[in-house]
Amino acid sequence: MSRTPSAFAAEEERRVLSIRPVLAPVHRKYGSHPHQVYDLWPAEDPEAPLVMLLHGGYWRYDRMHLTPFAAHLAQQGFTTILPGFRRSGGAGGYPATFDDIALAVDTIPEGRPFVLAGHCSGGHLALWAGARALLPESSPWYTTRLPTAVLGLAPITDLAATIRDDLSDGAGLQLLGGADQVEARLPLVDPLTLLRGKGTTGVRTVVLNGAVDEEVPLGQFTDYLAVHTDAEHVLLPGTGHYTLIEPGSPASRSVVETLGRLSSGG
Repeated sequence: MSRTPSAFAAEEERRVLSIRPVLAPVHRKYGSHPHQVYDLWPAEDPEAPLVMLLHGGYWRYDRMHLTPFAAHLAQQGFTTILPGFRRSGGAGGYPATFDDIALAVDTIPEGRPFVLAGHCSGGHLALWAGARALLPESSPWYTTRLPTAVLGLAPITDLAATIRDDLSDGAGLQLLGGADQVEARLPLVDPLTLLRGKGTTGVRTVVLNGAVDEEVPLGQFTDYLAVHTDAEHVLLPGTGHYTLIEPGSPASRSVVETLGRLSSGG
């Protein structure tokens, strides 16, 4: 789908994506593949709530653009994990990207309660990870050990619509391995499809998005919320796509407040 962003959206994208990356104080591996690594920003309080962030970029791009926001969350009192994973167009796509997310979510927190958050395509991966108990028990990704809560930040929720709308030049087809693979693979990795007929993942879920997001069609949010009957919606008026992950922005303050509520069970 060709997209001509407004001046507002173009400036927001340029401003946020040009923020200088922040080097994490801790860098570790969670698996043997070179992409199975993660950055860690510990909060000052060793008992601080734990947040895992999954980055966007339509499953293709690396995590560096999210490092300023990860560092910001640590300053706000959250011990923050930012994992890498195999990505489309390289070593990833189906099934490797999902193998890595499942491994990261299952192992890095070491049994501690945590909130799983993701932005854009990272939001898709977060919502999928929170829905793994809805998978067939024969799936290697099936588990009942799930995050405490999931926060989707302007998330991709519907891979069929992503493919239909040709978002980001075929990103959905690239993730699934081509048009001939969609029918078999999409039901296993699409949050909306997993929820149909179920109504809930059993995990507390919040979708937070800006009302003037021009990057992800708003139907991605509303259609998901219509199916996930106990999910919460936080809608930010006058807010676009990228400012959600801009440290110190009004939108980021809403993200921090929501993470605080989810971490405390409030």
